[in-house]
Amino acid sequence: MTATIESEAVPGSRGVVGGPVLAIDSSAELSTGLVASVTEACVRAESATPPAVLVVHTGGAGAPAAAAWPGGAQIHLVSKWEQALRRLERAPVAIVGVASGALAGPALEALLIADYRIATADLAIAMPAQAGSLWPGMALHRLAQQLGVAQARRLALFGAVVGAEQALRMGLVDEIVADDEAAAAAVDRAAGLVDGLAGSELAIRRRLLMDATTTTFEDSLGAHLSACDRVLGRFERLAQPGAPA
Repeated sequence: MTATIESEAVPGSRGVVGGPVLAIDSSAELSTGLVASVTEACVRAESATPPAVLVVHTGGAGAPAAAAWPGGAQIHLVSKWEQALRRLERAPVAIVGVASGALAGPALEALLIADYRIATADLAIAMPAQAGSLWPGMALHRLAQQLGVAQARRLALFGAVVGAEQALRMGLVDEIVADDEAAAAAVDRAAGLVDGLAGSELAIRRRLLMDATTTTFEDSLGAHLSACDRVLGRFERLAQPGAPA
């Protein structure tokens, strides 16, 4: 299996999510089909009314470092993959990741996009590699951005395999559950955390957080003030008599 996309809520959930479900296997090689699956998930999530929660299932069986990533792909396809992940990262919807088993390659790269990450107890994470060489894709950038260079170095330079408990301590995941059934309930809870948030505002908040580690206060001020102005305008409209809740 490489990647699949469904239009219904994650199997076993209580229907809180109701958006598309994207599943990416750690063993997948980079292909046009894999890129298309991520792009299609973005299209479905972006067009959902009201804004849906996009669930991304990641992981696989076997040893996390067993699969070579990105396989035999050429650089133009690598560029398309990175563009698809960037679109996912900018999607105006909440993204909930569910990680289980061996997590490597495209599954790991997709999980790093998620806003809230749920891991099953059997999770084992390894950086993508091929022929003994670490893959220097944008996963490295996201790891350093999200964890800081010191923690990212342990994964990136030494090829350490990280289990669920360590991933929780590092901040790679937000919650550990016992099995897939518990993961489905956790997805519902995570969806409740963002219930009622405007989709575009969620995307803006995500971008401001990501930019905070690479821009100065002065360079960030304008973007934050603009976001504040949009929120104040929304509050003002809601305060008008007869305004929808």
